[in-house]
Amino acid sequence: MSRIDAKFAALNVEGKKAFVAYIMAGDPNYDASLEVMKGMPAAGVDVIELGLPFTDPMADGPTIQLAGQRALEAGMTLQKTLDMATEFRKTDDTTPIVLMGYYNPIYNRGVDTFLKDAKAAGIDGLIVVDLPPEEDEELCIPAQAAGLNFIRLATPTTDDARLPKVLQNTSGFVYYVSITGITGAAAAEASDVAPEVARIKAATDLPIIVGFGIRSPETAQSIASVADGAVVGSAIVGEIAAGKPASEVLSFVKSLADGAHRA
Repeated sequence: MSRIDAKFAALNVEGKKAFVAYIMAGDPNYDASLEVMKGMPAAGVDVIELGLPFTDPMADGPTIQLAGQRALEAGMTLQKTLDMATEFRKTDDTTPIVLMGYYNPIYNRGVDTFLKDAKAAGIDGLIVVDLPPEEDEELCIPAQAAGLNFIRLATPTTDDARLPKVLQNTSGFVYYVSITGITGAAAAEASDVAPEVARIKAATDLPIIVGFGIRSPETAQSIASVADGAVVGSAIVGEIAAGKPASEVLSFVKSLADGAHRA
Protein backbone atom coordinates (compact mmCIF):
# COMPACT_ATOMS: atom_id res chain seq x y z
CA MET A 1 0.00 0.00 0.00
CA SER A 2 1.45 3.35 -1.04
CA ARG A 3 1.29 6.47 1.12
CA ILE A 4 -1.45 7.69 -1.24
CA ASP A 5 -3.52 4.52 -0.71
CA ALA A 6 -2.97 4.74 3.05
CA LYS A 7 -4.03 8.40 3.16
CA PHE A 8 -7.28 7.79 1.30
CA ALA A 9 -8.03 4.73 3.45
CA ALA A 10 -7.53 6.83 6.61
CA LEU A 11 -9.71 9.66 5.27
CA ASN A 12 -12.39 7.15 4.37
CA VAL A 13 -12.44 5.80 7.93
CA GLU A 14 -12.80 9.38 9.22
CA GLY A 15 -15.53 10.15 6.70
CA LYS A 16 -13.47 13.07 5.38
CA LYS A 17 -12.80 14.35 1.88
CA ALA A 18 -9.23 14.94 0.71
CA PHE A 19 -7.57 18.28 0.20
CA VAL A 20 -4.73 18.26 -2.32
CA ALA A 21 -2.52 21.34 -2.73
CA TYR A 22 -0.14 22.16 -5.58
CA ILE A 23 2.97 24.31 -5.49
CA MET A 24 5.70 24.75 -8.07
CA ALA A 25 9.02 23.43 -6.75
CA GLY A 26 11.51 26.28 -6.46
CA ASP A 27 9.01 29.14 -6.77
CA PRO A 28 10.11 31.83 -6.05
CA ASN A 29 13.23 29.99 -4.87
CA TYR A 30 14.21 26.70 -3.28
CA ASP A 31 14.15 27.79 0.36
CA ALA A 32 10.85 29.67 0.16
CA SER A 33 9.03 26.83 -1.60
CA LEU A 34 10.44 24.26 0.83
CA GLU A 35 9.17 26.35 3.76
CA VAL A 36 5.65 26.35 2.28
CA MET A 37 5.85 22.64 1.50
CA LYS A 38 6.93 21.78 5.05
CA GLY A 39 4.03 23.80 6.48
CA MET A 40 1.35 22.18 4.33
CA PRO A 41 0.48 19.13 6.48
CA ALA A 42 -0.17 21.32 9.54
CA ALA A 43 -2.36 23.54 7.33
CA GLY A 44 -4.57 20.54 6.55
CA VAL A 45 -3.10 19.36 3.26
CA ASP A 46 -3.66 15.62 2.77
CA VAL A 47 -1.64 15.18 -0.43
CA ILE A 48 1.05 17.51 -1.79
CA GLU A 49 1.37 17.98 -5.53
CA LEU A 50 4.86 19.20 -6.31
CA GLY A 51 5.23 20.84 -9.69
CA LEU A 52 8.33 20.04 -11.72
CA PRO A 53 9.39 23.23 -13.54
CA PHE A 54 9.48 22.91 -17.32
CA THR A 55 9.96 25.38 -20.16
CA ASP A 56 6.87 24.39 -22.17
CA PRO A 57 4.01 23.55 -19.75
CA MET A 58 1.20 23.10 -22.26
CA ALA A 59 -1.59 22.25 -19.79
CA ASP A 60 -0.90 25.20 -17.52
CA GLY A 61 -2.33 28.68 -17.53
CA PRO A 62 -0.34 31.89 -17.04
CA THR A 63 -0.16 31.64 -13.23
CA ILE A 64 1.60 28.29 -13.20
CA GLN A 65 3.59 29.02 -16.36
CA LEU A 66 5.05 32.09 -14.65
CA ALA A 67 5.75 30.07 -11.49
CA GLY A 68 7.73 27.61 -13.57
CA GLN A 69 9.67 30.43 -15.19
CA ARG A 70 10.49 31.96 -11.79
CA ALA A 71 11.65 28.58 -10.51
CA LEU A 72 13.84 27.90 -13.55
CA GLU A 73 15.34 31.39 -13.36
CA ALA A 74 16.14 30.73 -9.68
CA GLY A 75 18.10 27.64 -10.75
CA MET A 76 15.53 24.92 -10.06
CA THR A 77 16.18 21.54 -11.65
CA LEU A 78 14.74 18.03 -11.53
CA GLN A 79 17.48 17.07 -9.05
CA LYS A 80 16.69 20.02 -6.78
CA THR A 81 13.00 19.10 -6.94
CA LEU A 82 13.86 15.61 -5.71
CA ASP A 83 16.12 17.21 -3.08
CA MET A 84 13.09 19.14 -1.81
CA ALA A 85 11.19 15.90 -1.36
CA THR A 86 14.16 14.33 0.41
CA GLU A 87 14.38 17.29 2.78
CA PHE A 88 10.62 17.17 3.46
CA ARG A 89 10.82 13.46 4.27
CA LYS A 90 13.29 14.15 7.10
CA THR A 91 10.40 15.43 9.21
CA ASP A 92 7.32 13.89 7.54
CA ASP A 93 7.17 10.25 6.48
CA THR A 94 3.40 10.01 5.98
CA THR A 95 2.11 12.87 3.77
CA PRO A 96 1.99 11.68 0.16
CA ILE A 97 3.92 13.63 -2.48
CA VAL A 98 2.82 13.52 -6.11
CA LEU A 99 5.27 14.89 -8.65
CA MET A 100 3.38 16.69 -11.43
CA GLY A 101 5.01 17.72 -14.65
CA TYR A 102 6.02 16.82 -18.18
CA TYR A 103 7.94 13.93 -19.63
CA ASN A 104 10.89 15.74 -21.17
CA PRO A 105 12.99 16.21 -17.96
CA ILE A 106 12.27 12.60 -16.93
CA TYR A 107 13.21 11.26 -20.37
CA ASN A 108 16.36 13.36 -20.30
CA ARG A 109 17.41 11.80 -17.00
CA GLY A 110 16.52 8.27 -18.10
CA VAL A 111 13.37 6.52 -16.88
CA ASP A 112 15.08 3.85 -14.76
CA THR A 113 17.40 6.34 -13.08
CA PHE A 114 14.56 8.78 -12.49
CA LEU A 115 12.27 6.17 -10.94
CA LYS A 116 15.01 4.92 -8.61
CA ASP A 117 15.87 8.48 -7.56
CA ALA A 118 12.22 9.53 -7.16
CA LYS A 119 11.45 6.51 -4.99
CA ALA A 120 14.54 7.18 -2.86
CA ALA A 121 13.49 10.83 -2.45
CA GLY A 122 10.09 9.81 -1.09
CA ILE A 123 7.93 10.57 -4.13
CA ASP A 124 4.75 8.49 -4.06
CA GLY A 125 3.04 9.20 -7.36
CA LEU A 126 3.42 10.83 -10.76
CA ILE A 127 1.15 12.96 -12.92
CA VAL A 128 2.77 13.36 -16.33
CA VAL A 129 0.28 15.23 -18.44
CA ASP A 130 1.84 14.76 -21.86
CA LEU A 131 2.00 10.95 -21.79
CA PRO A 132 -1.33 9.47 -22.97
CA PRO A 133 -2.36 5.87 -22.15
CA GLU A 134 -1.03 4.76 -25.54
CA GLU A 135 2.46 5.49 -24.15
CA ASP A 136 2.05 3.48 -20.91
CA GLU A 137 5.08 1.28 -21.65
CA GLU A 138 7.21 4.44 -21.64
CA LEU A 139 6.78 5.44 -17.98
CA CYS A 140 3.46 4.40 -16.45
CA ILE A 141 4.10 0.65 -16.28
CA PRO A 142 7.74 0.99 -15.15
CA ALA A 143 6.60 3.48 -12.49
CA GLN A 144 4.00 1.05 -11.13
CA ALA A 145 6.64 -1.68 -11.06
CA ALA A 146 8.90 0.64 -9.07
CA GLY A 147 6.15 1.20 -6.49
CA LEU A 148 4.98 4.63 -7.64
CA ASN A 149 1.34 5.41 -8.35
CA PHE A 150 0.64 6.74 -11.83
CA ILE A 151 -2.25 9.19 -11.68
CA ARG A 152 -4.17 9.97 -14.81
CA LEU A 153 -6.29 12.97 -15.75
CA ALA A 154 -9.87 12.58 -16.92
CA THR A 155 -11.60 15.59 -18.45
CA PRO A 156 -15.06 16.71 -19.59
CA THR A 157 -14.11 15.44 -23.06
CA THR A 158 -13.18 11.95 -21.82
CA ASP A 159 -16.21 10.09 -23.20
CA ASP A 160 -17.41 6.60 -22.30
CA ALA A 161 -15.44 5.07 -25.16
CA ARG A 162 -12.19 6.68 -23.99
CA LEU A 163 -12.62 6.32 -20.21
CA PRO A 164 -11.63 2.62 -19.88
CA LYS A 165 -8.36 3.35 -21.68
CA VAL A 166 -7.63 6.27 -19.36
CA LEU A 167 -8.34 4.13 -16.28
CA GLN A 168 -6.63 0.90 -17.27
CA ASN A 169 -3.21 1.49 -15.63
CA THR A 170 -4.15 4.36 -13.32
CA SER A 171 -3.55 4.00 -9.57
CA GLY A 172 -3.65 6.15 -6.45
CA PHE A 173 -6.52 8.36 -7.56
CA VAL A 174 -8.11 9.79 -10.68
CA TYR A 175 -7.65 13.54 -11.21
CA TYR A 176 -10.80 14.90 -12.80
CA VAL A 177 -10.26 18.20 -14.59
CA SER A 178 -13.45 20.16 -13.93
CA ILE A 179 -13.22 22.49 -16.91
CA THR A 180 -12.14 22.28 -20.53
CA GLY A 181 -8.96 24.30 -20.90
CA ILE A 182 -5.85 25.29 -18.99
CA THR A 183 -5.26 25.65 -15.25
CA GLY A 184 -6.67 28.74 -13.57
CA ALA A 185 -8.95 29.60 -16.48
CA ALA A 186 -12.50 29.36 -15.12
CA ALA A 187 -14.54 28.52 -12.04
CA ALA A 188 -15.54 24.96 -11.25
CA GLU A 189 -19.24 24.28 -10.70
CA ALA A 190 -20.38 21.39 -8.52
CA SER A 191 -23.53 20.96 -10.61
CA ASP A 192 -21.38 20.31 -13.69
CA VAL A 193 -18.89 18.12 -11.85
CA ALA A 194 -21.28 15.80 -9.95
CA PRO A 195 -22.62 13.77 -12.91
CA GLU A 196 -19.11 13.41 -14.36
CA VAL A 197 -17.72 12.13 -11.06
CA ALA A 198 -20.62 9.66 -10.83
CA ARG A 199 -19.89 8.47 -14.37
CA ILE A 200 -16.21 7.86 -13.57
CA LYS A 201 -17.04 6.22 -10.23
CA ALA A 202 -19.18 3.70 -12.09
CA ALA A 203 -16.03 2.59 -13.92
CA THR A 204 -13.42 2.54 -11.10
CA ASP A 205 -12.99 2.04 -7.35
CA LEU A 206 -10.26 4.69 -7.22
CA PRO A 207 -10.92 8.01 -5.42
CA ILE A 208 -11.91 10.86 -7.76
CA ILE A 209 -10.24 14.17 -6.92
CA VAL A 210 -11.38 17.29 -8.76
CA GLY A 211 -9.11 20.16 -9.75
CA PHE A 212 -8.93 23.29 -11.96
CA GLY A 213 -11.10 26.31 -11.19
CA ILE A 214 -11.15 26.07 -7.37
CA ARG A 215 -10.11 29.36 -5.80
CA SER A 216 -12.04 29.72 -2.52
CA PRO A 217 -12.95 27.69 0.58
CA GLU A 218 -16.58 27.73 -0.54
CA THR A 219 -15.76 26.24 -3.95
CA ALA A 220 -13.43 23.70 -2.34
CA GLN A 221 -16.32 22.64 -0.10
CA SER A 222 -18.90 22.44 -2.89
CA ILE A 223 -16.61 20.48 -5.21
CA ALA A 224 -15.39 18.11 -2.46
CA SER A 225 -19.03 17.44 -1.55
CA VAL A 226 -19.61 15.78 -4.95
CA ALA A 227 -16.21 14.04 -5.22
CA ASP A 228 -13.62 12.40 -2.96
CA GLY A 229 -11.69 15.63 -2.61
CA ALA A 230 -10.49 18.84 -4.20
CA VAL A 231 -7.21 20.09 -5.67
CA VAL A 232 -6.11 23.72 -5.59
CA GLY A 233 -3.08 24.95 -7.51
CA SER A 234 -3.29 28.30 -9.31
CA ALA A 235 -4.91 30.13 -6.39
CA ILE A 236 -2.10 29.05 -4.03
CA VAL A 237 0.59 29.80 -6.61
CA GLY A 238 -1.00 33.24 -7.04
CA GLU A 239 -0.50 33.96 -3.33
CA ILE A 240 3.17 33.01 -3.66
CA ALA A 241 3.49 35.17 -6.80
CA ALA A 242 2.14 38.13 -4.83
CA GLY A 243 5.21 37.90 -2.61
CA LYS A 244 3.34 36.89 0.53
CA PRO A 245 5.35 35.26 3.32
CA ALA A 246 4.97 31.53 3.94
CA SER A 247 2.79 32.16 7.00
CA GLU A 248 0.20 34.05 4.91
CA VAL A 249 0.30 31.51 2.08
CA LEU A 250 -0.24 28.70 4.57
CA SER A 251 -3.10 30.57 6.24
CA PHE A 252 -4.81 30.73 2.83
CA VAL A 253 -4.07 27.03 2.26
CA LYS A 254 -5.63 26.21 5.64
CA SER A 255 -8.81 28.08 4.71
CA LEU A 256 -9.08 25.98 1.52
CA ALA A 257 -8.36 22.75 3.39
CA ASP A 258 -10.98 23.60 6.01
CA GLY A 259 -13.48 24.16 3.19
CA ALA A 260 -12.77 20.78 1.60
CA HIS A 261 -12.89 19.03 4.97
CA ARG A 262 -16.33 20.53 5.74
CA ALA A 263 -17.78 18.74 2.71
